[in-house]
Amino acid sequence: MTQTSNRLFDEFAKLMTDAAGAAQGVRKEVETIMKAQGERLVAGMDLVQREEFEAVKEMAAKAREENAQLQERIAKLEAALAAQKLP
Repeated sequence: MTQTSNRLFDEFAKLMTDAAGAAQGVRKEVETIMKAQGERLVAGMDLVQREEFEAVKEMAAKAREENAQLQERIAKLEAALAAQKLP
């Protein structure tokens, strides 16, 4: 009887090990599928990468600064032109 119960436990342990391995394989497969679906979803959203966003943000800040400088220069030129026409 001892021999039979040991074999039963061995078989049960082997079954549990195989089940755990199969579950781990299924988990990896599900993770792979979910990752692929997520990447496909993000690609379909037409999102920009962080580096591109930061580059455009810098360009916009520089353009605003240049715009402010040009507005100041125009105001000075208009004031000088108005001063010349006064006599």
